[in-house]
Amino acid sequence: MDMIEFIKEVIWDVLVNHIAASVILPNRVRAMLYRWLGIRTKTNDIRSKCNFRGNHIEIGRGSFLNHSCLVEDHVKIGDNCMIAFDVILCTSTHKIGTHEKRGGESVNLPITIGDGCWIGARVTVLPGITIGDGCIIAAGAVVASNCEPDGLYAGVPARRIKELSKADDRGLYAI
Repeated sequence: MDMIEFIKEVIWDVLVNHIAASVILPNRVRAMLYRWLGIRTKTNDIRSKCNFRGNHIEIGRGSFLNHSCLVEDHVKIGDNCMIAFDVILCTSTHKIGTHEKRGGESVNLPITIGDGCWIGARVTVLPGITIGDGCIIAAGAVVASNCEPDGLYAGVPARRIKELSKADDRGLYAI
């Protein structure tokens, strides 16, 4: 990376992960700044202290990101999703290296979260995962494999523990 690219990266990081993430900015201004910097968000409902690691990020209409989420590059969040605090959407990993250095070549695998999903507090979604429409991922889960639509997933690693109906389930708790 040459010096100009390094300076651009530092400026982007300061604007996105420090200024825009500040608790003093209103959500509407924060979202406007994210859009200006290349994050494709159709919602203004992004809380403070979120950290974005790239601008290949899409956030759908009506979605909500709570405080202190980490969103790496190449993430697509559908419409009407609820992302709780401290969620990690991790798209980077490494190929297995040699005995001398097991963390080999860096690889990025995209994450897709379907429409209407609810991702609980402190969930970690690993690289290359697709979460189907209408899923709930219980707090603290680690999502290491794809999630089929309309399921409640929980645990480490996350497993489907309940089928969710497409009917109106208002008033019920996730678990």
